[in-house]
Amino acid sequence: MSKMQRALISLTDKAGIEKFAGQLQDLGIEILSTGGTARKMRENDITVKDVAEFTGFPEMLDGRVKTLHPKVHGGILFQRSNASHLQQMDAHGLQQIDLIAVNLYAFDKATEDPDCTVANAIENIDIGGPTMLRAAAKNFQDVTVIVDPADYPQVISEISENGNTTLATRFRLAVKVFQLTSTYDTAIAAWLAKVDTNTNAHFKGGE
Repeated sequence: MSKMQRALISLTDKAGIEKFAGQLQDLGIEILSTGGTARKMRENDITVKDVAEFTGFPEMLDGRVKTLHPKVHGGILFQRSNASHLQQMDAHGLQQIDLIAVNLYAFDKATEDPDCTVANAIENIDIGGPTMLRAAAKNFQDVTVIVDPADYPQVISEISENGNTTLATRFRLAVKVFQLTSTYDTAIAAWLAKVDTNTNAHFKGGE
């Protein structure tokens, strides 16, 4: 397994990020990020490259599109041992992303409010986060994916010792991703299933 080069961090729950990102930086790992997560790290003297700079494409549609780009998902999904993948990465000028640390918009917290409208609930459905998480988890042979800050210490320990995480750790973390995204989608489906589209005044257009 080659040495870890690049991490993408985008967090709603930023607990422990200053220490974790600082340790990654000390290990020589480039950090990509977006929005409030990038600001939080810069406030703590951590060097961060905006995802928009990495992709060459700006955030758009009120932040709905930030990480949904081939330079992000190609960097996550390509198989490092696949010669054809390596050739395609080189041909398109894509760079590897070895670690994803992401947690999701708090849909459950938003919808706990009894006055939550359908429009507000919809805006709290995370798209880019689950997409990156699932991509990284699918490619656990090569990519480390973190959804729980409790896993930061072990990841740092393994990178410090070996230059990367172990396959066993990457697999364990991938399982946690699919458990999370399954629970997340179930919560969304359950809440939306209760919406009465005939009587809910907020169903159309966020009225």
